[in-house]
Amino acid sequence: MTPLLVFGVIAGYFILLLIISYFTSQKSDNTTFFTANRSSPWFLVAFGMVGASLSGVTFISVPGEVGNSNWTYLQFVMGNMVGYAVIALVLIPLFYRLKLVSIYEYLQDRFGRNSYLSGASFFLISQTIGASFRLFLAAVVLQIAFFDAFGIPFYVTVLSTILLIWLYTFRGGIKTIVWTDTLQTTFLLVAVVISIIVIVNHMGLKTTEVFSLVSKSEMSQIFDWDWRSDRNFFKTFLAGIFITIAMNGLDQNVMQKNLTCKNIGDAQKNIFLFSIVFFFSTMLFLALGVLLYKYGIDQQIAIPERSDDLFPFLALNYFGTFAGIVFLIGIIAAAFSSADSALTALTTSFCVDIIDLPKKKESNQKKIRMMVHIGFTLLMFCVIILFNEINDSSVVSAVFKVAGFTYGPLLGLFVYGLISKRQVKDKWVPLVCVLAPIISIILNFNSVNWFNGYQFGFEILLVNAALTYVGMRILYKSKPGFL
Repeated sequence: MTPLLVFGVIAGYFILLLIISYFTSQKSDNTTFFTANRSSPWFLVAFGMVGASLSGVTFISVPGEVGNSNWTYLQFVMGNMVGYAVIALVLIPLFYRLKLVSIYEYLQDRFGRNSYLSGASFFLISQTIGASFRLFLAAVVLQIAFFDAFGIPFYVTVLSTILLIWLYTFRGGIKTIVWTDTLQTTFLLVAVVISIIVIVNHMGLKTTEVFSLVSKSEMSQIFDWDWRSDRNFFKTFLAGIFITIAMNGLDQNVMQKNLTCKNIGDAQKNIFLFSIVFFFSTMLFLALGVLLYKYGIDQQIAIPERSDDLFPFLALNYFGTFAGIVFLIGIIAAAFSSADSALTALTTSFCVDIIDLPKKKESNQKKIRMMVHIGFTLLMFCVIILFNEINDSSVVSAVFKVAGFTYGPLLGLFVYGLISKRQVKDKWVPLVCVLAPIISIILNFNSVNWFNGYQFGFEILLVNAALTYVGMRILYKSKPGFL
C-alpha cells in the first residue's frame, strides 16, 4: 500500500468518527459524558463492547499465539462466560441499586474513604498503563504503514493519534463511545472475516474444507491437562472466571458502558448477548490463526519469529491492497475502541472518585471535567513515548503484565465487601492493597524454584485477591468507633 492510500484510509475513518461524535454530543453535559443519561439501547452497548474487549493486543496476538499454545486460550474464554454471568446476576443489580456513576463509590459506602481511594487509584494506574500499551501497538503499525515514509517522528504519530481520540470524545464522552464502539466492532470483525476469505481463496479451499482443515489441525487442540503447565485447564478456566469479574465487572472502563442502559434488565441482557458474541468472535480469531500458519507453510513464506508479527506481516505484504486496507482499519478500530473508552473512564473515575466533582460549584464542573480529560490525554501520550524509549518489547510487556496485578486488590476488596458484613480499619486498607500485589509478583517470579516447577498463569490474580482478602480479615474492626 502506498503512504497516500494509507493516509486516505486513516483520514476517512476519523472523519466518520467525528461525524458520529457531532451528532451524539448535541446538548451534552456532565451527565451525558459520564452516564449517557442512562438511555443507551442495550443491544448497541453489547455489540460495541466486543470491539473494546477485543483490543489491538487481541487482534494481533491471538491469531499468532495459536502457533505457540494452540487453542488453549479458549479454556480461558470458557471461564470468561461464567464470569460474565456473575457480573450480570450479582454486580449489575448492586451497581444499579446504588445508582453509581463510578463503581468504586461502593467501597466508600462499605468501608470508608481510604478503601474508596485505594480502589480508584489502582484502577487509574492499571488503566493508564493498559490503555497506553494498546495504543502504543497501534501507533507502531501506523508509523510503519504511513509516517515513516515521510520521515515523521514517532512522537508526532502518537500525538496526532491521541489528539484525534480526544477530539471525538471530549464532548459526548460515554454516549459518543457507545456509538463509535459499535462502528469499530463492525470494522474489527469484518477485517477478520475478509482475511479468512482472502486466505481461503488463495489456497483454493471450499467452505467445507475450511472447517475440516481447522478442526483437524494439531493447532486446534483446546485442552491442556498438565498440572504444571501455565495453560492447565483448571487453572486457566478458574482464572478466566475471576479475571473477567476483576477486569470487567470491577473495571470502570467496562462497567461505565453497562451503566448507560435504561435499567437493570437491559444491562443484564446486554452482558449475556455480549458474552455470546465475544465467545464466537474469539473462535473466529483462533480459526484465523490456524489458517495464517497453514497459508504461510503452503506458500513457503518464512514465518516471523515473533508470533505477534504474523498477522500484520501477511496482511500487509501478501493479501493484496484491499485486504491490507481492511487489516489497517481493523487494527485502528481494535486499538481505538479500547483507548477512547479508557480515556473517558479515567476522566470519570478521577472526577468522581478523586476530586469529588459533583460537590464542586456547578458552573465550574464542565470546565474541570474538560481539564481532567486533557490531562489524561497528555499522560497517555507521555506513557506511550516512554514505552517507545524503553525500546524493548519484553520490558514493555512485563510492565503491562505488572499493571494486571493491580486488579487483585480490587477483586479482594469487592469480594470481602459482598460476602462479609464486618467493618475494617479503613486507614490500613491502602497498605494491604500495596502489599498484596508485591507479594504476588515475588511469588510469580520464583514459583518454578519454590514450588517444584509449578508455573503461575492467569491464576496469580486469585492469589493476589486472596492476599487482599486475608489482609481485610486481619483489619477486622472489633469495636465500633475504633480506628
